[in-house]
Parts: sequence; C-alpha cells; structure tokens
Amino acid sequence: MASRLGSLPPQLTSPRLLLLHRRRPNLPSFSWRRTLAPAHADRLPTSSSPGNHYMPLQVSCNAQTVVATSMSQGTPVRPTSVLVVGATGTLGRQVVRRALDEGYDVRCLVRPRPAPADFLRDWGATVVNGDLSKPETIPATLVGVHTVIDCATGRPEEPIRTVLCLLDWEGKVALIQCAKAMGIQKYLFYSIHNCDQHPEVPLMEIKRCTEKFLQDSGLNHIIIRLCGFMQGLIGQYAVPILEEKSVWGTDAPTRIAYMDTQDIARLTFIAMRNEKIDKKLLTFAGPRAWTTQEVITLCERLAGQDANVTTVPVSILKFTRQLTRFFQWTNDVADRLAFSEAD
Repeated sequence: MASRLGSLPPQLTSPRLLLLHRRRPNLPSFSWRRTLAPAHADRLPTSSSPGNHYMPLQVSCNAQTVVATSMSQGTPVRPTSVLVVGATGTLGRQVVRRALDEGYDVRCLVRPRPAPADFLRDWGATVVNGDLSKPETIPATLVGVHTVIDCATGRPEEPIRTVLCLLDWEGKVALIQCAKAMGIQKYLFYSIHNCDQHPEVPLMEIKRCTEKFLQDSGLNHIIIRLCGFMQGLIGQYAVPILEEKSVWGTDAPTRIAYMDTQDIARLTFIAMRNEKIDKKLLTFAGPRAWTTQEVITLCERLAGQDANVTTVPVSILKFTRQLTRFFQWTNDVADRLAFSEAD
C-alpha cells in the first residue's frame, strides 16, 4: 500500500508521532474536559483484581493539538482528491458514489476484512487498508489527499464500549492529528443532531467531544449533524411488516426528520464547494419529522397489511437502563437503551 501512495514525509516516519494524544506531553495542549454524567459512569474491572473491584471509566474531551507542520515544499494536491473514511457504511458508500459521479478522485479507507470492498473498486475508487484503532496505519492513507470526509462510526454488531474507546474517540483523535500534521486542506465530519443535549448517551457525548476537538485543532473543517437515515427504516420496520414479524415501538412523542443518504451525499458536496461554509456547523434534516408510530402507520399503508407492534413505554426503557447500569456485563445494553430514549 505504501508503495502505491508514495513515501511518507520525514516528520511522520517516527512511530512516536502516531501515538494518541495522552502520550504526547511535549506538545502544546488545550484543556477542555467534560465527563459522562456521574450517575451513568461505567465501571470496568481493575487490572489488579478483575471481576471484584471496579473503577469509573470517564469519557474525557481533553487532548493535545498537533503542531502545524509546513508542507509547502511538498507536491501540491488536487482539490478533487478526497479520502472517504467509513466508505462501506450506509452513508459512506453514497458519499463515494456521489463523489465519483461528480469527478472527484476518491480514495477509500477501509478496515481489513474477510469480505473485500470490491464494489468500491468496481465503481472506480481506490481502496486502501487502514484501521483508526491502529494509528500507525493512518498517515500513508493521507498522502496526496486534499479533503477528508469522515463517515466512520461504530457498527451495530460491535460492542459500544469498544467502539467508543477505539473508533469514535481515540481513532478520530488520531485521524484528526495526522490530518493536521500532514497539511490536509479540509476535514468534513458527520455528527449527530442534538448530540450536545444528551451527555448521558455515550455515543452522542463522544460525537460532541469530537466536534470540539476538531474545532480546536486548527484544521479547516465542516461539521454536519444528521438526524436519521431513511434507509435504516427499511430493515427496522418495512421488512418485518412485510414478513409479518413483530416490530418494536415506543410511546415517546419524539420526532425524527429522516433523510435519504443520497440526498445527504448530494448536499455534502454542495457544502464542500462553498467556502463560506468552512468552519461552520450544519444540520441536515428531512422535510418532515416522524414519530415511531407514524413510520409504522406509513409502512402498514404501503404494505397493505397491519403490523404486529410491540409498544414499550419510555418509562420501562428508563427503568431498564438504570437497572442495567449496575452490572458491567450489561453496560452495552444500558447504552443502547439510552440511545433509544434519545431517539
């Protein structure tokens, strides 16, 4: 991979530069901390006595910014050269497709996996292997890149705690630091709508922390907060109703303005080309906000049949989340319940 992308700049060849922020005491730092609500702090076993004693795990927005590195003597990169991180996801693949259609030179950062992302190559993108949880794999993927489009986030089947620690926080910090050091011209980050209003939800708090870290990094950036993907409703509601399976809902009046990921990708590149939007925080939302019950009713009408709906009161979700917080092995369940309440 490195031979295809070219040699790394000398200032990035030291493995020490690739370590995460907490291992870099010699760099200027900013201090900005906010932990998860103490009442919802996780408890992990200490290394000295696993399974018996626990210590709080705090998600901390405290990092040290990378020293700006002058790349003016290097080869200029084309503004159309983009790196899409998380290119195999629901949104990422639409971003790749749109970028290629608009004439961009697209490189996709993909984690090594048993099933290769051949469809990205078939579309005309260049695929490079890298893993945000392994910072030493990041710099080579950034050589010759003008803009980073960060679509990466945890997969539903992965443990939330692992995702938060290795991908959605530490991995993003390493990626942003490497982008800063290598002179990336623009960094676009997808976040979650209202993430600053739900510190009790670990994933949303991490998104808010990453927003702040990116804003303070000095990189030219755009932050886009998203409400929800229309495509997610297919597997969650439409298919189960067609197959006469149960669907789950709540009695919460919360409304979500879902968007088609193709529309998100289209608007993304409009924003990228508008220099007035640089260093701005945007929110993309659909034309109408839907409650869970309205979504189910629409699917019933389109399917021509009634749904077998199991409604879970929000009060039950809250009680279950509080209960599962008492046990380390149910922390992931508690986090998912908290996210359900926020939705």
